[in-house]
Amino acid sequence: MSEDRVGRRAALWRTAAGQRGYFTTAQAVDAGYSHQAQHYHAQHGNWLVVDRALYRLREFSDLPSEGDEQLVRWSLWSKGRAVVSHATALAAHDLGTANPSRVHLTVPRGFRQKSDAVILHRAELTQSDVEDRMGYRMTTPLRAIAECAAAGEDQDVLDGAVSEVLERGMVSRRRLLHAAQLLGPRAELGVERALEAMS
Repeated sequence: MSEDRVGRRAALWRTAAGQRGYFTTAQAVDAGYSHQAQHYHAQHGNWLVVDRALYRLREFSDLPSEGDEQLVRWSLWSKGRAVVSHATALAAHDLGTANPSRVHLTVPRGFRQKSDAVILHRAELTQSDVEDRMGYRMTTPLRAIAECAAAGEDQDVLDGAVSEVLERGMVSRRRLLHAAQLLGPRAELGVERALEAMS
């Protein structure tokens, strides 16, 4: 393998390793792979085609799954603009029994992409609403509970999430109520009911 090819491979690997093996065509170009070279690697199975303009290094698909790899995929699909949120964030935080069939993402108001595999929520999130994970961003447990309550998530799911977040000492009752109040009466009512269910 030529020095040039080794350098390209190392550059792509560095990018993909921080994204669970996923990378975009633009990132491959930045690493030195022409579109013709990308086509070659996809055709020969070196790279797995995940979606339009999105690949994954084959080696990563052989590693044991941590369960949140698909969330990296959706972050790249959105060009880093989407934040994992609502019931998907609750499930990723392992709070309660949330198990959504589609991925919930919060995106800026001007976001135009669509996919049947995701549910898009439009909001402007603050830095304190979001935490970084390896390859994607996600709403905090506090924000995820409040946004689920605001969206009318099943009360049993909310009850479980609120109970667990308090038992683990992740947030206080006061902060939970305040976060819910910021998102409106429906969110406040859902969180209040969850707190009452614990008494």
